[in-house]
Amino acid sequence: MSNMEANSNNSIQISKKRKMSGDTSTLHLDGIPLDTLSEVEKYLEPFRLSLEKLKEVSVRLKKDLIRGLGKHSHHRAAVKMLPTFVRATPDGTGRATRSQSRGDCNIPYRDSSIEKGDYLALDLGGTNFRVLYVRVVEEQQKVVKMDSKICSIPQEMMLGTGEQLFDHIAQCLGEFLESQDLKGQTLPLGFTFSFPCEQKEIDKSILIRWTKGFSCSGVEGQDVVKLLKEAIHRRGDYDIGSVAMVNDTVGTMMSCGYRDQSCEIGMIIGTGTNACYMEEIKNVKRVEGEDGRMCINTEWGGFGDDGSLKDILTEFDEVVDQTSINPGVHTFEKMISGMYLGEIVRLLLVKMAEDKLLFKGETSEALLTPGQFETKYISEIEEPDSGLENAQKILTALGLNWDPVDACVVRLVCDTISSRSARLCAAALATISNRIRVNRGLDHLKTTVGVDGTVYRKHPNFSEELQAAVRLLAPKCDITFLVSEDGSGKGAAMVTAVAQRIALHCWLA
Repeated sequence: MSNMEANSNNSIQISKKRKMSGDTSTLHLDGIPLDTLSEVEKYLEPFRLSLEKLKEVSVRLKKDLIRGLGKHSHHRAAVKMLPTFVRATPDGTGRATRSQSRGDCNIPYRDSSIEKGDYLALDLGGTNFRVLYVRVVEEQQKVVKMDSKICSIPQEMMLGTGEQLFDHIAQCLGEFLESQDLKGQTLPLGFTFSFPCEQKEIDKSILIRWTKGFSCSGVEGQDVVKLLKEAIHRRGDYDIGSVAMVNDTVGTMMSCGYRDQSCEIGMIIGTGTNACYMEEIKNVKRVEGEDGRMCINTEWGGFGDDGSLKDILTEFDEVVDQTSINPGVHTFEKMISGMYLGEIVRLLLVKMAEDKLLFKGETSEALLTPGQFETKYISEIEEPDSGLENAQKILTALGLNWDPVDACVVRLVCDTISSRSARLCAAALATISNRIRVNRGLDHLKTTVGVDGTVYRKHPNFSEELQAAVRLLAPKCDITFLVSEDGSGKGAAMVTAVAQRIALHCWLA
């Protein structure tokens, strides 16, 4: 039997094994000799999660969701399940549908009768933040982006003081207002702050902990709206109106909900990962009321922080965690999100090179440097037509002495790491979808997920693999996926507009 025939048979055997375990991922096995492939598989096997294992993960997350919703158990829950005070989803009619429960002034998200006018939106969730100027057109029930600006946050500022960070944000916001000739106006602002926060009111939100590489001092345990306003007042050259605080998942759900009224889940898979969904109020034990629903920010990135995912963590996951700025925190996120996927691949490649499986046993200074194998390389290497060519260019740029088999192995490593990410996301999403279905006593649920994030948007196979796995894990849920258009920013502006109207209603009452 020739090497080519042996390799083909081996690929078929691996493919059959994966299909039997419910693995729907796309792996490129071609171009790798049989003996090399057998050795490579020893390194990759721990990343391959069967359908049964994904079901186990889903069961564990289900327990964590319930713990996070509990009045007396939430403080020790790994998955925080934070109330957002957004009470419904958009109906797109322009008619206000108030919450059925108490006559309070929470934000009914299905209240499409939003306050027309101009709004600002500030979207902070990673190494860049955006400032948006939007206009709500009442007649069309539409939010139009007038203009926007992207500002970067230097690495040293991410690790500096909170005052430096918020002064930088206030400066960028001021420069944007000046460029739009808006400094003389006092506009309401929607603030998308995509870090775990305990939301006390629509304009008061306490940072629980930093994630995504941030570690600014003096912010954890503080009200971030207050810190922003203080930074603006320190400048003294402009002011803002009322502020509505919004998590990026809620903003994504909000913006998608105006396009599809059945959107009741928001999901982010980018630098970090998180999801929100509409939970029955009676199950949110920390909030008074029995009727209606409230959007819950799950903060599912913390899933596994209590050790519940220890059996599926690899030695490479453990190194990523130990060398991060927040060891022991956001375990699930570190297995899934864009901030960490490239580093997992880098660690694998270093190990395989040291074990003489890659690059003739040699590494390079770049490969040995944390952060040098960027997550975007994974997407480029997995491109269906140009993937191998991209792999060769990337390996050359990293100073590695590669051959064609090395490039194929690197592609397979990338396939495996991104596939695990997609399938773990699918397990989490299936848990939420199944929960909504059971909550409502339905035999079958039809719902829409609003999605945003660079990993979901830019990886060539991620969305397809996630959706295929969700169908297996939540067979009684018919889920439509809707990619957000400028989601979290426009969504923040929508929440602000609704908040304005409800505040007016409450004041008149």
